[in-house]
Amino acid sequence: MKIRLLLAALSLVLAASPALGAGVNLAWNDCGQAGQVNEAFACNTNTGAHVLVGSFVPPAGTTAITGEEIVIRLVSASNPYPSWWHFKNTGSCRQSSLAANADFIAGPYSCADYWAGQAAGGIASYQVFSSSIPTRAKLLMVFAVPPNLAMPVNEELEYYAFKLSINNAKTVGTGACDGCLDPVCIVLNEIKLTQPVGVGNYRLQNPAYSYYATWQGGVVSGGCPAATPARNRTWGAVKSLRP
Repeated sequence: MKIRLLLAALSLVLAASPALGAGVNLAWNDCGQAGQVNEAFACNTNTGAHVLVGSFVPPAGTTAITGEEIVIRLVSASNPYPSWWHFKNTGSCRQSSLAANADFIAGPYSCADYWAGQAAGGIASYQVFSSSIPTRAKLLMVFAVPPNLAMPVNEELEYYAFKLSINNAKTVGTGACDGCLDPVCIVLNEIKLTQPVGVGNYRLQNPAYSYYATWQGGVVSGGCPAATPARNRTWGAVKSLRP
């Protein structure tokens, strides 16, 4: 009788928590299904910030994950790409309004934290494309831990990859940057999990649940996936987002 009860309880747990295949997730405020697909903002203040969270479900067989290389592409519904979304580069309207880290010590806690506050790195580049592709941008990030801290990861868990913080500076008032209300689609195209030389790396390009998040609805004609969970989609569905 006890065995039957245990088996019944186990079946309920498995039914409530279906396993995700290896892949990447992107959401606002938390990882994967614990986060939100869309972020709506009234664009009425210069204070506060919005946090995108990237995560991954690893493949089987990892030995010692030393780091991650991340590719994100952004597509705007407006043309040209809004100045509110111009970051990092000298002369950008909101040069200091984008920041990244892989520190989840203070939460959230819905997914596993492989990095445990030990990862170093950040934004490698942020490119707003030329007039030939006026509605798109590309973000590259890199994070890593020392080889002596590298460990395998569990294929049955979802792990935090990074936090991307976008603050509200220069949204209203004198010197405000245009385009905060414009819809934008943000697609996590790839996380490459790196291992020591000779061990082999893993490139995750398919969604484990949803590989994109949206800003102000984010529906972009001809380029952005619909704002619904994308687990059944493949990498081919977003190849058009490549510059």
